[in-house]
Order: sequence, then structure tokens, then C-alpha cells
Amino acid sequence: MSKENKSKKLSRRDFIGRASTGAVGSIVLFPAISSGNDKREEKISKTNFKMLGTNSLTLKVNGKKISAKVNANTTLVELLRDHLNLTGTKVACNSGECGSCSVLLDGEVVYSCHMLALDAQGKSVTTVEGLMDGEKFHPVQEAFVEEDGLQCGFCTPGQVMAAVSLLNNNPTPTKGEVMNGMAGNICRCAAYPKIIDSVLSASKKMKV
Repeated sequence: MSKENKSKKLSRRDFIGRASTGAVGSIVLFPAISSGNDKREEKISKTNFKMLGTNSLTLKVNGKKISAKVNANTTLVELLRDHLNLTGTKVACNSGECGSCSVLLDGEVVYSCHMLALDAQGKSVTTVEGLMDGEKFHPVQEAFVEEDGLQCGFCTPGQVMAAVSLLNNNPTPTKGEVMNGMAGNICRCAAYPKIIDSVLSASKKMKV
């Protein structure tokens, strides 16, 4: 089967079969596909979250308004993972160095482990779950599957978010610009050639 034919339509069944090198691939790359998606959506749709803390916080997460009480030292990734159950955003180094926790803040990529939740006051946060339109994948997600831009999959959500930010700012990057733009995201499996191929492929998809 040609690459052209493969890329025309990527079904949920195709993705789960192709993306998972073991069970982890499909869950890590696009966690919204998992069987708990409906419950997760119910939680995100609620606008008030009772959390330890006395600091009021209001922001948008994946297009939904969220109001919460947080501690002064609560990080953005803790808010996303521990309180909103958006576990697609990963924590690896927890020191703002590897990029696994990358999310979009008002459209720009940031390390959510290295940012206080309170600093996101009034802003818009997009996680890897927020890229999907129902079960329709974002072009960057499609490209990472088709180009095998993942191995263990743990860093992949952060890689995807960095790629989305890069392509939003530079729709037609050169290979060198992709390498430079993705430099803040570490892949411990060293899948960099395929990651670069994925971003270049996504660039073409986003033009269509």
C-alpha cells in the first residue's frame, strides 16, 4: 500500500493497531481515545474544582472555562494532571528541561512543570487532548502515526505540542528550522529522524 493511500483516512482502529508498540503507544499519544474519555469530558465540563488552596484561578483549558482554588506552589502540570485528569501531559524531568510536559499557553509552547498554575490566570491552555476534534486527529497527530515518529511514546505528547506551535508560527519550515524549533524536546529513544519527518509531513498536511 502506498503512503498516499495510507494517509487518506486514518481510522480509530487503524491508529490503535499501528501506533501501539505494546499498549502504551495509543494511550500516551492520544489519551482522549481511551475508554475513560466520557468520564474525563464530564470532569472537564464542570467549571468549579474544589482543591486544597486559597488562591482563586480562572482560565480556559481546551476551550472550557475552569475555576479553581489552588496553592501558591501548584504547578500548571499538577493542575492539568492531578485535578483535571488530563494525563496526556507527561512529567519526566520536572525541572523544565525535557519538554515532555509541553502545552500551549495562548498558542505558544511552554513547559507546564516549570510554570505556576496561577501564572495561567485568564489565559488559554491547550493540551494534547485538546488537539482532537471528537475522534478526528490533528494533522500533526496523524503525521506522527504515519511517519512512526514515536517509540516508547512517553515524550510524544510534548513533541506533538511543540510541533503544533512551530507550524502555527512557521507553516513551511525547512529541515533545519524543524530541528531548531524542536530542540527543546528530548526523546530518550533518540527517534529524532522520524520526529523531524513527522513535522515536515504535518506541514504539508496543514496546507491542504
